[in-house]
Amino acid sequence: MVRRATQPPPTAPELRAAALHLLGAVLPSGRAFEVRLWDGTVIPATRPSRATLTLNSDQTLSRMLKLPVDVALGEAYLRGDFEIDGDIGTIAGIADDFDAAFSAAQVPGLLGAVDTLRRASGPAAAPVTASLDGQQHSRERDQQAVQYHYDVSNDFYKLWLDRRMVYSCAYFPTGTETLDEAQTAKLEYICRKLRLKAGEHLLDIGCGWGGLAIYAAQTYGVRVHGVTLSEAQLAEGRARVQAAGLEHLVTLELRDYRDVLGAGEGQYDKISSIGMAEHVGRKNMPTYFRTAYAALKPGGLMLNHAISDGIGQAQVPMWLQSGNFSRKYVFPDGELLPVWETLKHASEALFEVRDVENLREHYARTLSHWSGNLETHRAEALAALGEQRFRLWRIYLGATSYYFQKGHLSIFQSLLAKPDEDRQASVPLSRADLYG
Repeated sequence: MVRRATQPPPTAPELRAAALHLLGAVLPSGRAFEVRLWDGTVIPATRPSRATLTLNSDQTLSRMLKLPVDVALGEAYLRGDFEIDGDIGTIAGIADDFDAAFSAAQVPGLLGAVDTLRRASGPAAAPVTASLDGQQHSRERDQQAVQYHYDVSNDFYKLWLDRRMVYSCAYFPTGTETLDEAQTAKLEYICRKLRLKAGEHLLDIGCGWGGLAIYAAQTYGVRVHGVTLSEAQLAEGRARVQAAGLEHLVTLELRDYRDVLGAGEGQYDKISSIGMAEHVGRKNMPTYFRTAYAALKPGGLMLNHAISDGIGQAQVPMWLQSGNFSRKYVFPDGELLPVWETLKHASEALFEVRDVENLREHYARTLSHWSGNLETHRAEALAALGEQRFRLWRIYLGATSYYFQKGHLSIFQSLLAKPDEDRQASVPLSRADLYG
C-alpha cells in the first residue's frame, strides 16, 4: 500500500495568499465592510464602509468553512475567532449580497486554497449551548428552554431593556419615540386592541417581568392573571407588582399555558400572548389555540403577537442561512411559523380572525435600541454573562435588527375573537378608537 506523504504545515505567506484568493472569490462584489486579516492585511470595502470584520488568527477561515455557513459563522464569533466593529447588520446581511459565480477553471484553485487553510486549522472548542432533556415541546423541556434564555440574569436584561422591562417589539407611531416611550405606546396599543374595560379579567400568557400586566391594571382597572415558565422573571415581576401596590389586581405565577384552565373554562374576558407563541412549536399550536379558546368567555378577544418568517427566504441558499444558529444557541426549540399557518391553527380552534397587523419596521427599531444599549453597557454585560454569552446577545440583537429591517423576519399582531351565541364579538365597526 502506498502511503500519501504528509504535507508540511503551510507557511505564513501561503496562508495569507490562500485567504486572499478565497475571499477575493466569495466576498460580495458590493459590500459596505472591510476585512482585516490576522497579519493586518486589509481587503477594502467597495461601498462606503459601515463595519470591519477582523479575522483574529490564520485558523479562523478554515473554521468557517462548514455547512450551513450561518451556524459556522455564528460559532466562530462566539469562540472569538473574529471580531465585528461597527454595524453588525452589515456583516449579517452578507447572504443577501452573495453573488459569487465560479467557472470550472477557478474551482481547482479555490479547492487548493481551502486545503491550505484547513491544513493550518487546529481543534476548535464547541461553544456552550442549551442541554435540554425530554421530548421536544413537552412541559418539562419547554420550561428548560425558556429558562435557558430568560433566566440568564434580571440585572443583565435591565442594562438594555426599557424601564418596564418589556422584552418584545415596541411601537413607534411617529418614529421619534424613545425606547421607554415606544414600549409604553405598545402596551397602550395592545390594551386598545383588546378593548379592555375596568373589571374585566385578562389572561397574559408569557407575562415576562409583568410589564403589560402592571400597565393594564394601572391604566384600565382590569384584573390580570399572568403566567410564565421563567422563575427569574416571576420573582422580578412579583416584586414590581408589589412595588406598584397592585397585588389586589395582578396575580403572576409559574404555570404552563396548557394548564391555564385550572380554575375552570370561560373565566377570562380577554387574553394577551406577546412574544410567547414562538416557543409553542408547530405540533402544539392546535393545543395552544384550543386552550386559549376554552379559557375565553363568549364574546372575548385574544391578541396573539408573534414573530413569523418573512420575505426573501426562498432567494437565500439554505447552506448560507439555515436558521439553525438561533434554534441552537438563542431560542432552543423555538419555531417560527408563517402567519397564514398561525391563523389557520387559530381558525381551526374556532377563533374568528378580526385584524392582522405587521409591525416588522417597529421591531427593527426596537432591536436597534436594544443593541445600542447593550454596547453602551458592554463592561457590565461582560461582567454579568462572561465573554461567550455576551457575544451571543451582541450578534443576536445586531443581526436580528437587520433581518427585520430587510423583511426576512416579520412580526404580526393578530386579533382573534370568540363570538358569543349571537355571533357577536367585542369589537367596534371602526378602528378609529385605536388611534384616538
